[in-house]
Amino acid sequence: MFIRTAASTLRQAARRQSTTALATRSISTSSGQQGARSTAFRFGTAAAAAAAVTFGYTLLTSKQESLVVHADSSVPIYGVPGTSKERTFIAVKPDGVQRGLISDIIARFERRGYKLVGMKLLVPSQALAREHYADLSSKPFFAGLVDYMTNGKAPVVGMVWEGPSVIKQGRIMLGATDPKAAGPGTIRGDYCLTIGRNICHGSDSAESAQKEISLWFGGKGEVVDWTSNNEEWIISDN
Repeated sequence: MFIRTAASTLRQAARRQSTTALATRSISTSSGQQGARSTAFRFGTAAAAAAAVTFGYTLLTSKQESLVVHADSSVPIYGVPGTSKERTFIAVKPDGVQRGLISDIIARFERRGYKLVGMKLLVPSQALAREHYADLSSKPFFAGLVDYMTNGKAPVVGMVWEGPSVIKQGRIMLGATDPKAAGPGTIRGDYCLTIGRNICHGSDSAESAQKEISLWFGGKGEVVDWTSNNEEWIISDN
């Protein structure tokens, strides 16, 4: 509606400018002062049209921003451990992104019945990677791990999943950190060969989930509390 109104306003301004130009051509311009007034009037009309465009764009941009809905919820972004609102942080690492495994990893969690409540694609900063892997900072492979996560050869897909026991079950679904110990049917057991390229990350405790979700999804509206129509068929104690 606003776009149509703005377009109508601009068309009217253009018609007024055209009419003004015809009228001024019919008036003698022998006087330099008259010509200056005519030019100034036409310039004023054009400026008004430009101002209308700018004003319209400002309102439209404001209207677009107002369409972004931030779900209000009493649930913390990191969830409530031990309930159906428990949440975990799952990341597809750069090797998993490069190998085109994002959709399969998402599908496994969805088919299990877990709900995706946050997702983003990014190249992490070194500060973010260092904070995320702070518990490994004393390891000899730490510098290489940070570089692998942040060098931009491929992004990381960060996700927040919600559901009963999702922290523990998420780790089981990923499989052992060392793919050689990961059983068939797990993500790492099916797709990985070495620990340095083990595709994904999952929070290993409620404390880790709280830290990692807050670290990767700290912005307003980045985690959305919503209700799935399938919940009664997935979560029920009868």
